[in-house]
Amino acid sequence: MYIFKSKNIYQLNLEFMNWRCYVFTLLFVSGNLFFPWLVHKFPLGGPMFLPIYFFVLIGAYKFGWRVGLFTAILSPLANHFLTGMPPLPMLATILVKGTAMAAFASYIAYKTKKLSFQNLAIIIIGYQAVGLVFEWIYTSSLIKAVQDFIIGYPGLLVQFFGGFLLLWLLRDYGKTTASTQFI
Repeated sequence: MYIFKSKNIYQLNLEFMNWRCYVFTLLFVSGNLFFPWLVHKFPLGGPMFLPIYFFVLIGAYKFGWRVGLFTAILSPLANHFLTGMPPLPMLATILVKGTAMAAFASYIAYKTKKLSFQNLAIIIIGYQAVGLVFEWIYTSSLIKAVQDFIIGYPGLLVQFFGGFLLLWLLRDYGKTTASTQFI
C-alpha cells in the first residue's frame, strides 16, 4: 500500500528569524495544551497516552529543531502553569524527554529526508531510552523509569502511527521552500 512506503519528506528547518517558526510553535504548543487536557479526562490518561510529546515529534520532524525544541520546552511549562499538569516533580523528566525527542526527530528527518516507520521507531525508542536513563537517575526508581513502556504503550503507538499519518499528510508542505541546511 502506498502510504506505508518510505516517502521523501521536505523538512523546512525554520530559522529563528522566520515568522513561521513562531506560528508553528504556537500551533503545536496549543495542540499540546488541548491534547493533554483531553486525555486527562480519563483515568491515567496522561501516563497512558503521553500526549505532551506528539506535537514535539511533528514540529521537529517537519519544521526542524528550532520548532521542535521550542515546542518541547514551552508545552510542559505552559501546561504546568495553566493547569498544574504535569506536576512539578515530573517536569524535569518531561523536559528531558521532549528535548531528546526534538533532537532525534529533527536530526533523523534532516539526515534521511524520508518518512518511514523505521525512522519513527528509532526516534521513539531513542527519546524513551534517554528519558528512561534520566528518570532512573533522577528518581532512583526503575519502576517509574519504565512506566512509559508499561502504562504508556498506547501513547507510544499513537506517536508511531498517528505521527506517521500526520507527517505523511504534511510531507509536501513547503516543498518549494525546503531548507537544505541543518543549522
